[in-house]
Amino acid sequence: MYSHPIFFFFLENMALIIALMFLGLKLKEFILLKIDNPLRYMWLSALFIGFLSFSIMFHPLLLEGMRLDLREVPLFFISYIGGWKLGILSAILPGIFRFSLGGPTLTEGIIQGILLPVLIGALFHNKKVLNHPYTIINIKHMIIGFIVFEVIKTGLMLWTTPITFSISIAMFFFATVAILGIGLMLNDFNRNAMSRKELEFLSNYDSMTHLPNIRYFKNEVHKLISHKIPVSICMFDVDYFKHYNDTNGHPAGDEVLRIIGRLLKESVKEGDMIARYGGEEFIICYSNVTSSEDVTVTAETFRKKVEEYIFKNEETQPNVDVTISIGVTIPSQNKTLDELIGEADKALYQSKQNGRNQVTIFKSSM
Repeated sequence: MYSHPIFFFFLENMALIIALMFLGLKLKEFILLKIDNPLRYMWLSALFIGFLSFSIMFHPLLLEGMRLDLREVPLFFISYIGGWKLGILSAILPGIFRFSLGGPTLTEGIIQGILLPVLIGALFHNKKVLNHPYTIINIKHMIIGFIVFEVIKTGLMLWTTPITFSISIAMFFFATVAILGIGLMLNDFNRNAMSRKELEFLSNYDSMTHLPNIRYFKNEVHKLISHKIPVSICMFDVDYFKHYNDTNGHPAGDEVLRIIGRLLKESVKEGDMIARYGGEEFIICYSNVTSSEDVTVTAETFRKKVEEYIFKNEETQPNVDVTISIGVTIPSQNKTLDELIGEADKALYQSKQNGRNQVTIFKSSM
């Protein structure tokens, strides 16, 4: 009837699932660099799972007209993670292939080995924990769902096909080990990917305001200057910020900085660079500017936006409002970034000397 021990066929299926899943996760690293749309990534994942299930069907245990394999493992897996839509998409290729093979158990093979795992997996799918493309699976919940599926499938197979109880138990065991293995692999990969993403964020961004830090800012502005793009540097800080902190507490002061960071993001155009310079000081690089008047108007508009925003307990400030002082450089494409920052800093100092809450453009006499 068959020349190899039963476990050989299912062990081979299990090894193939784990090996292809490993390759798929390695490919995921490359795909995530090229595709920033989580939905598109999930559709690609569904196509990969369909191919994986299709590949498993080339290595079946042939028994009295039946083709026994572990095709249901990846189909349940994708349905459990992404829901019925992805499950159905993944089932198309293995479904067509199984239909083309025919045989006395064609209907049972499609319903029990392809459609049923999609259905049960989708029933156990939880949208609340979905986090494309870094979903962390609840392994215990997934295994419970898979065991429910396997019990239903095994019962149907024993009732409708000539499969023996011992073979069904072997399939049950290897399928459960396979889905446990790929679930643990996915969780490990996603946790590592999220850790790398967090470290990358922390190395380039300020953790409180979520603005770029000065190191990242300088790297990006150097690129603009190297391409001879005219830029103007604007530096500003919060007037009497120490007074606000001492009066309202550091948490309230931190919230002011976060709000100003948000207002700053809303005020710059595409191509401009912003950063938290340090403490209550921020920096802007206006790109593709040729007129000092345009830069001054843009900076003045932002100054008014901050002044008009209603901050908590701002009436305790010496200016009554939370305000900012700004220093701006004349647009240039020939000066170094350090020179421009130095000029903007001098202009900022002049704004504070002249009474704060104003914009000053750098002059060589400063």
